[in-house]
Amino acid sequence: MSVDTPPHEGSCRCERVRFSVSAAPVMTMACHCTGCQKMSSSAFSLSALIPASAFTVTQGCPVIGGLHGADRHYFCPHCMSWLFTRPHGIDEFVNVRATLLDNANSYVPFMETWTREKLPWVSTLAVESFEQLPEPQAFARLLQAYAEFSQSAPVNP
Repeated sequence: MSVDTPPHEGSCRCERVRFSVSAAPVMTMACHCTGCQKMSSSAFSLSALIPASAFTVTQGCPVIGGLHGADRHYFCPHCMSWLFTRPHGIDEFVNVRATLLDNANSYVPFMETWTREKLPWVSTLAVESFEQLPEPQAFARLLQAYAEFSQSAPVNP
């Protein structure tokens, strides 16, 4: 899925927190885990894995929410929109909630995770699917496959 040329802007629902993404994602995904279902109040969460150096909060001050565990989930302190996650042990990336980007229609999920917890009526356009998370040794292959996918697929399916 081709993503328009960065930079891209995004915001929470009330627009008190805004952010900018200055690089294309290295992966797009849908997570079907029950935690994401509850935090997003939806069937799954959509995200784009962005290099941390390409992500900037440009307005407002997000707060940590969710379970306050090893993965740091950031929210708008006013409207409580789930904005992004800084995954534990992966400081070089930020997992941005793709639907908060102004051009969200370009972020079709390439990979879906935690499908063993997904609701039975849910389907996505994801190319790769995992019952839980992919094994760490699969990431090099997935990153390469996403790079090829993002260059070859049309923006609007």
